[in-house]
Amino acid sequence: MFRRLLLFQLALFMSLGIVVPNTSHAQVKQVNVDDLPDTKIRQIVAEMKHNNMSMSDIDSYAEQKGVPPEEAEKLKSRIESLGLDKLLDKKAGGEMFQPNTQYSGRSFNDSDTSKVDIFRQNISPADARRKKIFGTELFSNKNLTFEPNLRMPTPPNYRLAADDQVIIDIYGYSETQFNLTVTAEGYIRIPNLGPVYVNGLTMEEAKKRITKQLTTIYSTISSGKTFVQVSLGNIRSIRILLIGDIQNPGTYTLPSLASVANALYVSGGPNDNGSFRNIQVIRNGQIIATFDLYDFIARGDLTNNIILQDQDIVKVNPYKTRIELIGEVKRPAIFEAKDNETLQNMLDYAGGYTDASFRENIIAYRINNKEREVINIPSNGIGSFKLKSGDQFFVDSILNRFTNRVTVAGAVFHSGNYGLEPGMTVTDLLRKADGVREEASLNRGIIRRLQTDFTPAIISFDVQSVLSGKQPIPLQKEDSVIIFSKLDLRQPYVVSIEGEVNKPGGFPYADSMRLEDLILLAGGLKDAASLKQVEISRRIRKGEYDSNDSYKAVVKKIDISADLSNITDQNVLLEPFDEVIIRRSPVYSDQANMTVEGEVVFPGAYTIVDKKERISDVVRRAGGIRPGASPEGAVLLRRTYINNGDSALLTNKLELFYNKLQDSVDAGKVRQTVERRYQLLGINLDEILKKPGSKYDLLLEEGDVIKIPKKLQTVQLFGEVYFPKKIRYDQKYLFRDYIRRGGGYTSSALKRRSYIVYANGDVKNTRKVFFFNKYPKVKPGAEIFVPTKKERKGLSGQETIGLVSGLASVALIIVTLLDRIK
Repeated sequence: MFRRLLLFQLALFMSLGIVVPNTSHAQVKQVNVDDLPDTKIRQIVAEMKHNNMSMSDIDSYAEQKGVPPEEAEKLKSRIESLGLDKLLDKKAGGEMFQPNTQYSGRSFNDSDTSKVDIFRQNISPADARRKKIFGTELFSNKNLTFEPNLRMPTPPNYRLAADDQVIIDIYGYSETQFNLTVTAEGYIRIPNLGPVYVNGLTMEEAKKRITKQLTTIYSTISSGKTFVQVSLGNIRSIRILLIGDIQNPGTYTLPSLASVANALYVSGGPNDNGSFRNIQVIRNGQIIATFDLYDFIARGDLTNNIILQDQDIVKVNPYKTRIELIGEVKRPAIFEAKDNETLQNMLDYAGGYTDASFRENIIAYRINNKEREVINIPSNGIGSFKLKSGDQFFVDSILNRFTNRVTVAGAVFHSGNYGLEPGMTVTDLLRKADGVREEASLNRGIIRRLQTDFTPAIISFDVQSVLSGKQPIPLQKEDSVIIFSKLDLRQPYVVSIEGEVNKPGGFPYADSMRLEDLILLAGGLKDAASLKQVEISRRIRKGEYDSNDSYKAVVKKIDISADLSNITDQNVLLEPFDEVIIRRSPVYSDQANMTVEGEVVFPGAYTIVDKKERISDVVRRAGGIRPGASPEGAVLLRRTYINNGDSALLTNKLELFYNKLQDSVDAGKVRQTVERRYQLLGINLDEILKKPGSKYDLLLEEGDVIKIPKKLQTVQLFGEVYFPKKIRYDQKYLFRDYIRRGGGYTSSALKRRSYIVYANGDVKNTRKVFFFNKYPKVKPGAEIFVPTKKERKGLSGQETIGLVSGLASVALIIVTLLDRIK
C-alpha cells in the first residue's frame, strides 16, 4: 500500500511539472565572470535569447547555473558593456551572429562549425545568410536603384542604332531644326537632302558625316556663318541577357544608356552562389569587360561599369573563395576574395577593427579534406595569410578587466573607481574620495580582495585608525573598499500616530522628538480630537529576561491642550517605534440626517436632534401625514453596513443560505434584500402615531428613509397563477378570491406555502389548521406570492422492475412462512 501511495505521489508531481531536486549531487559552481572572455558572454546571451529570456531574467538564469549573486551582477555589467543588453530587451528584430564553435575555449561542436546561430523571428536561415553576404545590401536598398541618367550629355562613345532620335539644330545665317529617327536600315532622312547612314557611328562621327552632307545645301556652313549641332533625343531600348548565378536570370529590356550595374539591379543581383567580383560582359562572343562590385563598394570606382549594347550578355560566375569575418570588426559579414588577396584585404573590406578588438591574434577555423582545423594568426601574419574558401575568422575583444582599478563605496563623499598608484594605501584612497561622511561607522570597514587564484577574500580594518594614519593598509588592483553607514546598519527608526489627526501614519524618528512635534508633523489635531487620555504605546527593548514578565508593551496616558502649549508632562520624549493614538472626544458628535418622503406636509431631510428621537417625533416635525396618506403602507429603509474585510466571508455564508432555500421565489427576494444598499424595515405607522414611544416607535439612525405612500388600492399577484396581475382591492375579498381573479392556481402551484408581503414589508404565510390551509388576510398594497412545486421524477423502468422483484421476494417469503406454520 505504501509503495502504491509513493508511486501515486510521484506521478502527481510529474503531472504538475514539479521537479524534485537531487540534493546529493548539488554543487555550487565557483565562477568568476571577470575571467570569462567576451566570446563566452556572447554565448550566454545567445542561450538566454534562445530561451526567450530578457535582462530581468539574469538572476534566475545565474541561479539555475549555480552562479553566485555577486557574480550575476558582474555578468549584467559585462553584457551591458558589450552592448548585448539591447538584444535581450528587443522583442523582435534583434539579431546576433554567434558561431557554434567556442572560439576562445578549448572545445567546439564537431558536427557543424561552419553554421551560425541566427537569432531572428520571421527570417528564414537562407535569407539570413544572404543578408550576411557583403554587398547584398546594394540590391535590397530601395533608395539605391542605379537607374541610368537620361538627362546627362550624350556620352562621346555612344553609338547610334535603330530607333534612336537624332536632333539636328542649324543656326546662324540659316536657322532650322530636324528631329529624325534612325530607321531599321540605319539611316536618317534629312529633308531636301536624302538619307544619311549613321548606324554604328558615335555621336562625334555622326556629327561630322551629317555636317558634311549639309554643306551641299547650306553653303554658309563652310564659311563659318552657319553652324550645325547634333544631339541625341529619345534613346532606343536594348535587350540584355543575364545568365549565370543570378537571382532572376533572363532577358531584360533596358534603356540604351544602361550599364552593368543597372542590369544587375533589375535582375536582383547575384544569388547565394554568385560572385560579386567576377561579372563578365560578353559581346559578339568576346569578353569585353569584367566588373567587380567591391571596387564600387570599397572605393566608389565604377571604371568597368560600361554602357551595355543591344544583345550583350551579362554573366555572373560562381564564387571561388568566400570567407567569414565574425567578432570585433566594424562590418561582420561573408566576404569574397580573389586569388591574390589576403586576410588583410578582407579586414579592409570589413572596415577594420572595432575599438574593443583584441588585435594580437585572430582565430581561424578551416575545413580540410577530412576534418576541421584551428589556426592562430598573429598580427604580423595577417598581411601574408592565404585564404581558403570556407574559412571563418574570429576577432575577439579585449578582456573587461583593469590593470590598476580600485573601488571605494559606501559612506564616502565621492564613491567610485580610482586608479591604483604605486604604494597606494587605504588612507590615500579615502583622501581621494574626499573622506568619509559624517554618518560613517568608524569601528569597522572591509576590503573585498581577489586572491591570486581569483577567489574572494574579506579584509577588515579599523576606519578610525586608517583615517589617522596609524594603520596603513596597501592596496592591490581590483580591491573594493567599503565604508558602512550607521544608518544602514540598523532598522529604520520610525514613530507612528493614528486617530484624530489630519495626516495619520508613520514618520521618521529624530533625536529629542516630542509628542507635540509628532502631532505637528501629522498636520495637527482634527476638530473631533479628544485632549484627554492620549496614549503612547512603547515596545519593550531593554532589560533582563524574566519568565514571569508578561508585559508586551508600555502604555502611557497624558493630557494635551488644543494649541499644544502646555503638555502636562514636559519630560515625555518619544523613542523609536512609539505609537501614539489620539481618540475621538466622547462629547463630539457629527450631524446625523435622515429623510421623510411621501405623504407628509413637509417632506425632506431632517437632522436627528436627540439620540432618543423616534419615528413619531420626526413625523410630527414634518407636519404630520396628509389626508390621502396610507399609514399601513409606510416603510422604513435603513442602511446596511458591511465591512469590506468581512464581505468575502459574508458572501460565502449567504451563498450557502441561498442554496438551502427550497423556494426559488424566496431565494430571489432574500438575495435582493440582503445585497441592496438599504434594507426594508416594516413599521406600523398607525400604532406609532396612536402610541408614541411604544415598542413600534423605533429610534432613528443616520441615513434612515421613511416613505409614506398615497392610499393603496390594488393587490399584486405573483407566481403560479394563470394571470399574475394587479387587482383592485376590495375589503370583501378573501385570499382565494384574489387567486380566482387571477385565473386560479396552475398545476405547479404549491398552495400550502403561499404568502403575502404587505406594503410595509411585513410577511405572513399560509398555515396548516388540521387538514386545511389557513390563508393570511389581504390588505391594500399587498403582494401575493404563490411558489412552485418541486419537480418530482417518476420511477424509471429499472427502478420499477427492482421494486416488483423486491415485492415478489417478500411475498414468497411470507407464503413460505405460512406453509410452515400450517
